[in-house]
Amino acid sequence: MSLVYRPARAEDLPATDALVVASINDLTVRHGFGPMAAASPPSFQIFSLKDDPDGLWVAEDGGEILGFAWSWVCGNVWFLAQLFVDPARQGQGIGNELLERTMEHARKSGAAHKALITFTFNRVSQGLYMRHGLFPKMPIYFFSVARERVRQTLPEPPLRAIAIDNSTATMEDLVEIDSHAIGVSREKHHRYLLNDPATTGVLLYAGSDPVGYSYIASNGHIGPLAVTRPDFLHDAFATALKLAADGSAENISAFLPGTCDSALSLAVKQGMRITFPMLLMASPGYGDWTQYMPRNPGFM
Repeated sequence: MSLVYRPARAEDLPATDALVVASINDLTVRHGFGPMAAASPPSFQIFSLKDDPDGLWVAEDGGEILGFAWSWVCGNVWFLAQLFVDPARQGQGIGNELLERTMEHARKSGAAHKALITFTFNRVSQGLYMRHGLFPKMPIYFFSVARERVRQTLPEPPLRAIAIDNSTATMEDLVEIDSHAIGVSREKHHRYLLNDPATTGVLLYAGSDPVGYSYIASNGHIGPLAVTRPDFLHDAFATALKLAADGSAENISAFLPGTCDSALSLAVKQGMRITFPMLLMASPGYGDWTQYMPRNPGFM
């Protein structure tokens, strides 16, 4: 059978998730970090497939999926959420062929900016992305800490947190915050998160003004988090840490960009430690994340 590249279908996604998990763990084990990925329901992939099916592709040989690429678009930003190839078939050009198809998705969308998050030690992929016009912008560190340690030291949250709802006024506030933080509206992704029973979202207020938002998952993970100005980031992250510490998760975690000095300082002060490093790569002119903390490498 010959290798076939085709648009992904909903029934492919459990197999693509297994492929992604195996590929990530192969990479992280080889670099001394141990296995990091675990299988999870492909909820956001399904959402993206329904929203814009042009962004999801598989490489298949005789009914076996050997590669998977997934990108999404919001406004003028195209984001490569995943690109993975079966470790036994790497080095055969499959990743490049899949990337060409997702790049066509970017061209068709008219996106002015392109971005992705990858492991800092994934040198082969970084070279591939640079050949396609995406360049290293900044490190992103995954921090984690035991919840009990944070609970003992955090003061009262400096910002007022109000639960996010799906009202028009709330969505307008979220669009405004994202426009300041990352230059694009992500209203459809906020609606996705509001329908996730394992995630709680809050608008953050300084006085009567909404200055940011944060999501906290039931497993203690914080993100995405965004603020209207860089000087609000410390207080927004402190408030999110307090909310996470008041939950029942064993650990608290977050992805912190290397440009977010105040959040990094707070994380270290609260005893959080770097688990593994990642890297934002983007087209020229994009990637100044001083007001944004991503949820994960696929969601951004």
